[in-house]
Amino acid sequence: MRCSASSAPSGLSLDPAPQNPAPGPSGHGRSDAGADGELDPELAWERIGDADIRMLRIPTPFAVGRVNTYLIEDDPLTLIDSGPNSGKALDELERQLGAVGRRIEEIELIVVTHQHIDHMGLVDIVAKRSGAEVAAIEMLAPFLAEYSREAELDDEFAAGLMLLHGIPEDMVIALRAVSHSFRAWGSRADVTRTLRDGDTLELAGRKLEVQLRPGHSPTDTLFWDEERRLLLGGDHLLGRISSNPLLARPLDGTEQRPRALLTYLESLRRTRELPAEIVLPGHGDPVTGHAALIDSRVAMHERRAAKLLELIRSEPLSAYQLAHSLWGNVAVTQAFLTLSEVVGHMDLLVERGEAREVRDGDIVRYSAA
Repeated sequence: MRCSASSAPSGLSLDPAPQNPAPGPSGHGRSDAGADGELDPELAWERIGDADIRMLRIPTPFAVGRVNTYLIEDDPLTLIDSGPNSGKALDELERQLGAVGRRIEEIELIVVTHQHIDHMGLVDIVAKRSGAEVAAIEMLAPFLAEYSREAELDDEFAAGLMLLHGIPEDMVIALRAVSHSFRAWGSRADVTRTLRDGDTLELAGRKLEVQLRPGHSPTDTLFWDEERRLLLGGDHLLGRISSNPLLARPLDGTEQRPRALLTYLESLRRTRELPAEIVLPGHGDPVTGHAALIDSRVAMHERRAAKLLELIRSEPLSAYQLAHSLWGNVAVTQAFLTLSEVVGHMDLLVERGEAREVRDGDIVRYSAA
């Protein structure tokens, strides 16, 4: 599977978009934003440097490209995310740390933003070499501790969903084999400091508020520096691609399938209210004008929902059929990604009473209400 639903690398957007389509609000208090509310990109980089944060771009084997990890030069010396579990990624992490005069052995705290393997694959290696604490949101701790078992459960969950929504069995078997081959890019790790939504992660020179913002994954965790108006955002909000709300196995013990897109949109609305001037994302360049970017992403989801509604007006269709209608062969090569997109938008339409789920034997189809 492109993707087991939870441990996969970051969902690759089906909708590349400009980073800052329009200016965002400036918020209140200290601000270096212009009159239109958006921080100049050069000034943003200067502010990041002044905050003693170094962006380290670590290679991944995935289409999304390099993943951003962040070194916060504070007490304790902190690494946000690690990159995937590969020799190439480890070599590059060491090289980039060396370029700023640091070594892996000096890391004192590793913070994990979410469960995807391009972000957490090297956590165990770095922690063992450095003796660093590992901090992550509470529900992520057992997932990391039992990574191999959890990845297998993710694959079982994803396979069942793909069959339910019309993907042929032979394709599901092949995709599951591909997903199994991805697992080595991740690794188990022991979380030594569990975090909860609303906690404060205190370093000597800053306070970071822990904000659980699920949607892209169940464990998406943001870290908000109110004083600097700076948000460490993981994959919650990316500039040039939109984060895919992947269908994910619930990690809280519930049985019902999470409605990932609805959850993600609510998380975006909460993030929009922050007076953030800089978002440091898991991929790509820093984001400024986050509120306008969020508005554009919400509008994109509305357009997609409207297009899907038109497709089911004439006859009931499965999510796989709908994905084929929108993306053609991409619905084969990126089956779980496109399935997540379609099911998420159908959840939105069903929630509004504009569409219905119709059980047709072993397959779910959608029809207009």
